[in-house]
Amino acid sequence: MIIPALDLIEGQVVRLFQGDYGKVTEYKVDPAEQFKLYHDAGANWLHLVDLTGAKDTQARQLDLIATLLASTPANIQIGGGVRTEKDVSDLLNAGAQRVVVGSTAVKNRPLVKEWMSKFGAEAIVLALDINIDENGVRSVATSGWQENSGVSIEELIEDYLTVGLKHVLCTDISRDGTLAGSNVELYQDLCKQYPQVQFQSSGGIGSLADIEALKGSGVAGVIVGRALLDGKFTAEEAFECWLSE
Repeated sequence: MIIPALDLIEGQVVRLFQGDYGKVTEYKVDPAEQFKLYHDAGANWLHLVDLTGAKDTQARQLDLIATLLASTPANIQIGGGVRTEKDVSDLLNAGAQRVVVGSTAVKNRPLVKEWMSKFGAEAIVLALDINIDENGVRSVATSGWQENSGVSIEELIEDYLTVGLKHVLCTDISRDGTLAGSNVELYQDLCKQYPQVQFQSSGGIGSLADIEALKGSGVAGVIVGRALLDGKFTAEEAFECWLSE
């Protein structure tokens, strides 16, 4: 399925280029109205990133998030600086169906495994952002892509499978925000290796052809953010493309 995405800073819809807070594009749209447009177009799931909360967990936009989530009948997965059990419970209580966990899933595996046991594997999405070196090694980056963990995506997935891992949102960092197309081979390979995991592709979608290229890759979801906001195609066209034979 297509999963439209919005990133928020102080309630404002934005996009960062490759995770850089210094390279922000602001969009003059109302997030609730944008989510309504996406849901009306056929989106059963929406993806929300609280960039304010990602930078400073004390500044999490919880009231805004709760209001926004209450405004749409779609299911929501939300991330941004999730570091404690309270962060997870706060977001689930605010109305999210799934909480997206990034750096903490790499840096503190025992803790995140506890969350999966407590809240259910269905409620947790691991967001694994990867750098691929010249030897094809896929290392997971953390801290807003500033650090290389030295851990491969395969090692992490296999570790989390021990607690019933269900959802992985995987981003090839080199493609994010570029509108240059997805790393289709990466997703084909991961989906083949781990058929029990529902993978979401993220990064690089700039045209309907990029969506078309992911059909048959095995991914359960395609995150589309900037292309929709930039008007490269409509949400309706994205769904039509994904669902067509």
